[in-house]
Amino acid sequence: MTWVPDACTLPTAEQPLRVAEFDQLFADHLVAADRIDAQILDLVLGAESHDSVVDLIARESGCCSFFTFTLTESTGRINLRIEVPPTQTAVLDGLADRLPR
Repeated sequence: MTWVPDACTLPTAEQPLRVAEFDQLFADHLVAADRIDAQILDLVLGAESHDSVVDLIARESGCCSFFTFTLTESTGRINLRIEVPPTQTAVLDGLADRLPR
């Protein structure tokens, strides 16, 4: 997990657990993903993931304040936009690489 930046305040021992949470979210709920550009990743998740997504992005925002998460809901779907500043594109690359193929 060399893509986890020094700016992340999550204790090192907990980082693999957080990555596993994202992996599980993607495996269980991901409908579609679109890498808009180097700084933006759009995800579409099933509506049943709402509580998990809200909890996960709240905790992630607490330790990696450079992330901007925008959550919108539509019928049967959760749209999650993840944005990072230009200095953190490697982090978004690492997260995008975790998406199921």
